[in-house]
Amino acid sequence: MAGYIAPSTGRAVRAVLFDTFGTVVDWRSGIASAVAAFADTHGLTLDPEGVADAWRARYRPSMDRVRSGMRPYVSLDTLHRENLEPVLLARDVDPAAIPAGDLDALANAWHFLPPWPDSVAGILQIKRDFIVGPLSNGNTSLLLDMAKAAGLAWDVILGSDVSRAYKPSPEAYLAPAALLGLAPGEVMLAAAHNSDLAAARSAGLATAFIARPAEYGPRQQRNLAPTADWDVTATSITDLADQLAVARC
Repeated sequence: MAGYIAPSTGRAVRAVLFDTFGTVVDWRSGIASAVAAFADTHGLTLDPEGVADAWRARYRPSMDRVRSGMRPYVSLDTLHRENLEPVLLARDVDPAAIPAGDLDALANAWHFLPPWPDSVAGILQIKRDFIVGPLSNGNTSLLLDMAKAAGLAWDVILGSDVSRAYKPSPEAYLAPAALLGLAPGEVMLAAAHNSDLAAARSAGLATAFIARPAEYGPRQQRNLAPTADWDVTATSITDLADQLAVARC
């Protein structure tokens, strides 16, 4: 069997690393479920999906402050916890009236998100021939909890607290490759987000687009299809596994 040669790099891929939020796990339904339980416990009237969407909307702007140098690196756990309070305040919920431990527990829901139906089997299949792991803005402890809870059989977990960089900064893509002793072109990023793949390609990585048309719910309008000639375009992680297996024959 010959190795899979990525058309964009001309290199044999040795590791397939995955964006996690939205690509491997269904953050929206997981967070909405946690918000619904939180609201029930505290007698609050909240729209769980709306809270999940608003919380996620603060994700990139909060990381931008780190990427720009406006603040030192802090973990995604810290950002999620900070971002929760203004989301609640915007819905007339005073965080000061909620026990801090309950707010911490809700923020910790990002550690325990459900995998998409194809994720566990697809990753196991790819693992037979490639190194597999997350390439995520999540910190290592978050990704470890997520893997244990979801049954994700990663070979390695290197969180953003290892590179101390958030995507799409080049170092976020280059550091995992270097720590694995691989050239950038020997690493493939699999992601459901075209902008993530564009940054990975700019850093020299191979790329695979995985369609997740329900990530943002039934009215999703972006990332419904690939916007560039990524090395592989797949409908699921199991489809990606099948395509890589055929290419290696």
